Amino acid sequence: MKRDHMNEENFSSSGSCSSSAGKAKMWSSEAEDSAGFDELFAVLGYKVNTSDMAEVALKIKQLEEAMGGGGLSQLASDTVHYNPSDLSSWLDSMISGLNPVPEFGSSSDPFLDSSTITTADNGGGSLAAQMVVDSDFGSDLISIPGKAVYPITQPPPPPQQHHHQPQAKKLKTSPYSVNPAASTNTEPVFARPAESTRSLVLVDSQENGVRLVHTLMACAEAVQKENFKLAEALVKKIGSLAVSQPGSMRKVATYFAEALARRIYRLYPTNPQESAFTDLLETHFYETCPYLKFAHFTANQAILEAFAGQNRVHVIDLGIKQGMQWPALLQALALRPGGPPRFRLTGVGPSSHDHLNEVGYKLAQLAQTINIEFEYKGVVANSLADLDASMFDVKEGEAVAVNSIFELHQLLAKTGAIEKVLKFVRELKPAILTVVEQEANHNGAVFLDRFNESLHYYSTLYDSLESCGGGGGDGAVSDQDKVMSEVYLGRQICNVVACEGVERVERHETLGQWRARLGWAGFGPVHLGSNAYKQASMLLALFAGGGGYVVEENNGCLMLGWHTRPLIATSAWKIR
Repeated sequence: MKRDHMNEENFSSSGSCSSSAGKAKMWSSEAEDSAGFDELFAVLGYKVNTSDMAEVALKIKQLEEAMGGGGLSQLASDTVHYNPSDLSSWLDSMISGLNPVPEFGSSSDPFLDSSTITTADNGGGSLAAQMVVDSDFGSDLISIPGKAVYPITQPPPPPQQHHHQPQAKKLKTSPYSVNPAASTNTEPVFARPAESTRSLVLVDSQENGVRLVHTLMACAEAVQKENFKLAEALVKKIGSLAVSQPGSMRKVATYFAEALARRIYRLYPTNPQESAFTDLLETHFYETCPYLKFAHFTANQAILEAFAGQNRVHVIDLGIKQGMQWPALLQALALRPGGPPRFRLTGVGPSSHDHLNEVGYKLAQLAQTINIEFEYKGVVANSLADLDASMFDVKEGEAVAVNSIFELHQLLAKTGAIEKVLKFVRELKPAILTVVEQEANHNGAVFLDRFNESLHYYSTLYDSLESCGGGGGDGAVSDQDKVMSEVYLGRQICNVVACEGVERVERHETLGQWRARLGWAGFGPVHLGSNAYKQASMLLALFAGGGGYVVEENNGCLMLGWHTRPLIATSAWKIR
């Protein structure tokens, strides 16, 4: 606010090539020749005689000291300070406003009477006032802007004291006010406003959750209408809303926001089924929650019953991955009355021969340990549609079981692929075909419907993941397993939402839709008996107490869900 500082700013912006000192003299000389007023202040609307400059500078210095000493609160009260052209008089009124003459007497403000005010000598002859207010009032102010909490009704301006004044300018006011006559100290006191003026706006996490879901749906609708400018703005809003959400809602919203952003900017993810990393993620998913365990157990139970009394059996796994399903079946066959059968296993996978051979080697070691005659063959195929019946070398007298765990839905991306695969499976003449698929409809033609269905489905899945205990203790799930499981599901979300055409391979369908497809292909249902239902329920009881997980029988098929929502379904089929 000092004169020389203002001169420097104006000179630096004027673009002159002379030195600052020289220009200052030039401006000063011109000001003296112009009606005796300082030209710099005149440009700003203030009339200051050159002869009064020293006095004005002193007053500005006094005003700065008063404001720096805590007087700003008094200045920012409901008092209106006008902005006359007579700068010297205005500064006088400002300084006097910051240093009011104390008026002693009882307060007529009932609110101030209800508060406790204590004063103490600070050793310098002045009084420091402290107001003690109830704790709930203090907590209301945390992180809430003052004006948002206490709306202010400004008093009418006082009559003007100067005749020739420009348009009045009002300084920024504070949400707090004080009556100087009601206080016995010269320092400003922060007083609690009347109860009737308090208007709190509380941030509700549940309300934010509703807004988050609505924003997700609005963003998906904008994407469907190809209004990408609006979709881009909404996807940014999703991120800010998701931060306030607890647990699973925040995580699932984050993955859906990423998927929407990828679709908007056309940054399509890689096929989630084409990397060894996906197999690793699935292993962690297996350890974290019971879905894959349930799938393996119920399918193995159906296969075991189909192999009853058979001496030579052949299992064809359409997606062997890490081979986690088969140790349990081998052990069950080893305990079979009359001795185990000769066991052949053909595993299909997109990985290299080395990976498939490693899986077979580990299973062969187990079979040797439990005295089962074992034979293994790996078949490399990037798509099940590339296979035919001759590649599996089915021998006369073998009981064949074909097993598919979360594999068939990927064929729906290419026209005619599912029909081709079911045709060669039928040519293998299996004793049983076991199918486990997600119980969801993510294969609809309308993007918004598919988005809505997947949002509800994966929200339920993530909610069930939150129930899995962490910490790595006995019977607990490690934090690493949970995080990797979330990534595993997140990759599916990205494929469902961001991709289209042959790149969208996560085309889950409901049990009713699979019944229709398999029926058209010439397969009939095999009922999974009550024995499988009881054993599956016992399995869940052993897994984290089974809380929240529900096994449901549906026309001979078994479903595993979380509370009231079915999530996966196991079905068994044979040739009609």
